[in-house]
Amino acid sequence: MLQIAQYPIVKDLVFLGGGHSHAIALKYLAMNAIAGLQITLISDCIDTPYSGMLPGHVAGFYDHDTAHIDLYSLAQRAGARFYHGRAIGLDLAHHQILCADRPPVRFDLLSIDIGSTPQTATVPGAADHAIPAKPVPRFLTAWHALLDAIRRQPEKQWQLVIVGGGAGGVELAINVDARLRHILPTTQFQITVIHRGDRIMTGHHSRVAQQVTQVLKERRIQVHCGETVVEVERQRVRCASGLTVDCDRTIWVTQAAPPDWISASGLHTDERGFILVYDTLQSLSHPQVFAAGDIAAIARHPRPKAGVFAVRQGLPLVQNLRRALQGEPLKPYNPQKTYLALIGTGDRQAIASWGPLSGRSPWLWRWKDRIDRAFMAQFRDLPPMLSPPKTALPLPPQHPTMYCSGCGSKVGATVLQTALQRLKIPPHPAVLVGLHSPDDAAISRLPPKAHLVQTLDHFTSPIADPYQFGKIMVNHCLSDLWAMGATPQTVLAGVTIPYGVAVVTTETLYQVLAGVVAALKPTGATLVGGHTTEGDRLTLSLTSQGYIAPNTALRKQGLQDGDVLILTKAIGTGTLFAGCERGRTPGRWIAAMVDAMTQSNQAAVPIVRQWGATACTDISGFGLVGHLLEMLEHSDLGVMLNGAAIPCLEGAQQTINQGLTSSLQGQNLAVAAQIAGSPTAPIYPLLFDPQTAGGLLVAIPRDRASDCLAALRHAGYDDAGAIAQVVPRAELTAPIQLI
Repeated sequence: MLQIAQYPIVKDLVFLGGGHSHAIALKYLAMNAIAGLQITLISDCIDTPYSGMLPGHVAGFYDHDTAHIDLYSLAQRAGARFYHGRAIGLDLAHHQILCADRPPVRFDLLSIDIGSTPQTATVPGAADHAIPAKPVPRFLTAWHALLDAIRRQPEKQWQLVIVGGGAGGVELAINVDARLRHILPTTQFQITVIHRGDRIMTGHHSRVAQQVTQVLKERRIQVHCGETVVEVERQRVRCASGLTVDCDRTIWVTQAAPPDWISASGLHTDERGFILVYDTLQSLSHPQVFAAGDIAAIARHPRPKAGVFAVRQGLPLVQNLRRALQGEPLKPYNPQKTYLALIGTGDRQAIASWGPLSGRSPWLWRWKDRIDRAFMAQFRDLPPMLSPPKTALPLPPQHPTMYCSGCGSKVGATVLQTALQRLKIPPHPAVLVGLHSPDDAAISRLPPKAHLVQTLDHFTSPIADPYQFGKIMVNHCLSDLWAMGATPQTVLAGVTIPYGVAVVTTETLYQVLAGVVAALKPTGATLVGGHTTEGDRLTLSLTSQGYIAPNTALRKQGLQDGDVLILTKAIGTGTLFAGCERGRTPGRWIAAMVDAMTQSNQAAVPIVRQWGATACTDISGFGLVGHLLEMLEHSDLGVMLNGAAIPCLEGAQQTINQGLTSSLQGQNLAVAAQIAGSPTAPIYPLLFDPQTAGGLLVAIPRDRASDCLAALRHAGYDDAGAIAQVVPRAELTAPIQLI
């Protein structure tokens, strides 16, 4: 018998959305973890913008990293799983979040903080032609594209319209003006604000409106109040009064609205569709759901949709979530009725608005800047590792306190059957006995006169998302078959699930196998069986079986003098994972790496065959140099390796320069003596970096290499590059010459 190595997972807490309230809640959970609680953050953006710094970012005062919270890193430090995805609905009867690009995600307790978007559906053309100010990542993408267009055409007369003259609209207009003044003469652009109300800054005191109006006049920003926009065209805005304003871009900053799926889910909402919650931030209709930020409407305390409320809801939210998880009474939260607003004017000054009090000065800007930077610092200065949990969720009475090894470590039959039923794997024509049969082994038929090809891979999950882990593992494992030109047919999976109650282990097993099935689907291969156990960490083994026609296999050792070596994907996963483990890798680098790892090598195989590949291997644990030396083994050939042509993943050069290396790096360096060239070259340590789900390294005859490379890039291998040339070994001082 074995003592449990870690406290089993008892409940799933899911944070849907990366708003300010959730960022603060995750910070507190990082500081005071709960044993037995599994936390998941689902967000469609890796970096979430801080609303307080957004106008300054538009004006150019803050760069991207300063004005954004890295959700991936924050989740990692809170011990949470980060799922990069977009929710499209809720199945509250089954406690599931429905997602656009991944399987449903189960929860015991759900907190929603997804913000809101300006209402465009009621105005013809607005959804098609206007740029909504929210969600902010979408707005910033359009904003930076606009800046690029302006820089390309500085001689053009630019006309911008901002619809909405509330605090958000006018502050955006002022800061857009400030940014454009650094690019264009003031005579080359015009900004116009159109507002339905009788005056701008609705909701603020008239004195504040007067000060803001003065700033708008100073900046030559035109303002039309009392105007209702009735149509938006590609280069024109029409109002009910007959006013027409020509424009190059329209930015929409009007009354906020929630996504339609919120009310469709069955949650009780207010008349505008926002989730109605008690003072405790718990849903009026579904006690397993909490909400905060713009998406929530506190029934007894209606407040404007302002970031200041979301920031202050973070602490009471996490406190009540903890109480709900532990079966304790919830405590009410009473939001403040008035709040201080500091409105940046794009010139390192700010206007203060607090009830009837108002003022404008550089000192107010410095105060605002200090407040905003202090707020953001709390998410960057967290310790890289969790402190030991001080509290624990109680185990169900029937749950074991010890686990067995051997067959006693298997997950239960109910867990396995439930997960497999949700996968809905269709029958495969070559499989005679598989998952749809109660038999203990799979039986499949091979095509006539085909040779069997088999491979096995096994490792612990390097990321917190089991679905993406399953997809990555399939690509990593099947690359051994792709590299030989074989066709995969069946896969066996061995899964170790972290200890937990049955409903939790069922969900984890389903997510990882769903990733496996999703990645297998385009290959034509199928999952036919496997084995499951419980253990300390999520691990996955895949045994894949395929076939190939006799005498057609691509082999490692077929290089010819003059061949060009093409690498289909960028390298750097080992060092990026090492940086991630230490909390020193931005989430956007990890997201880009995951995208690369989930790209299959399947489409590259027919291309390299078409252009006459003479040898092929996939780049994995031994690194680029280790696998290249395998290709040179038992030959009288060498390689001129062009370090500048080797594609690298975003951030890999930075992390390797900081000494952040994989634990396998040292063993891979054992072959360093077989490389001639400067070990101080920036690319040098990356040559030994172990790769997960790396690309193919293919030898192509020199006269066909450029056409092959063009075809690979056209097929989506954007990072593919010609990195080396094969030459006689006698011409070199070592098997590999780095140039």
